[in-house]
Amino acid sequence: MSNFATLKKSSGSLDRLAKEIAKINSPESEKGGDNRFWQPDVDKSGNGMAVIRFLPTTDADGDSLPWVRVWTHGFKGPTGKWYIENSLTTLNQKDPVSEYNTVLWNASSDEGSPQRKQARLQKRRLTYISNIYVISDPKHPENEGKVFLFRYGKKIFDKISEAMNPPFDEDGRSPEHPQYNPTNAFNPFDFWKGANFKLRIRNVDGYRNYDMSLFDGPSPLSNDDSKMEAVWNKQYTLKEFIDPSNFKSYDELKAKLENVLELKSEPKVVRSAPTEDVFASASKRQSVSSDFDMDDDDDDLKAFRALADD
Repeated sequence: MSNFATLKKSSGSLDRLAKEIAKINSPESEKGGDNRFWQPDVDKSGNGMAVIRFLPTTDADGDSLPWVRVWTHGFKGPTGKWYIENSLTTLNQKDPVSEYNTVLWNASSDEGSPQRKQARLQKRRLTYISNIYVISDPKHPENEGKVFLFRYGKKIFDKISEAMNPPFDEDGRSPEHPQYNPTNAFNPFDFWKGANFKLRIRNVDGYRNYDMSLFDGPSPLSNDDSKMEAVWNKQYTLKEFIDPSNFKSYDELKAKLENVLELKSEPKVVRSAPTEDVFASASKRQSVSSDFDMDDDDDDLKAFRALADD
């Protein structure tokens, strides 16, 4: 049996992905200029639309997931320099920014203190990366019918989670999306039983808003298995984005953070912050916050990258 045939045999399975969704939703629980990535374009008003299809794992045996999660820090220091790096917490390792943010947060109990304000500005941001097939891209029709990598934030991932775990009221209906209910949960990453995703972008208070985005009803990407297999064979591996070799070491990140924030001398942003080895002390004290997660999508981080590259 071919790998693609094995994939078809497991079509419609929700169990493993649903478990991973549950882990992510539990409280306990790139590269700039890369032409493999697709992003929707918007008009002058900041509005846009596209139709895409999230694609299944490239591993026919199902040992890998059709997404990876990457935590990133992006902020500007008093030196005018930028700190834009992937966080080692992606790999479940200690990260110097997370440790320093914990020290800042614990330095004051005042929510409006300079320390806590700085910690919030330096909090980590979550992005997901998946393979997608572009069905409709009105601004760039040349992208239609092609496979890309897609970087997206928690709000879009919540839409995926809702499709697999539909919220419902006592009448079995979803308050926001009546077409979702416990009896028609589906795997959005499935070739045969997945669904097209209508991406709707609005400009709300100067930020991109994806609240109007939603899935169509489940349907095959194509009625021709050979065409879907061709799409499957064009997908990119996601493992590189969580490969430890593509992350800077703790010491490298620490040195860069010290340079950006001038931690070797008196810090300019938070003058009352501790000046001892904050990274060592952070591991000794009990933390009241493991970091300060950014739930928004990563458009602000894209802006950081653009500014930092100037």
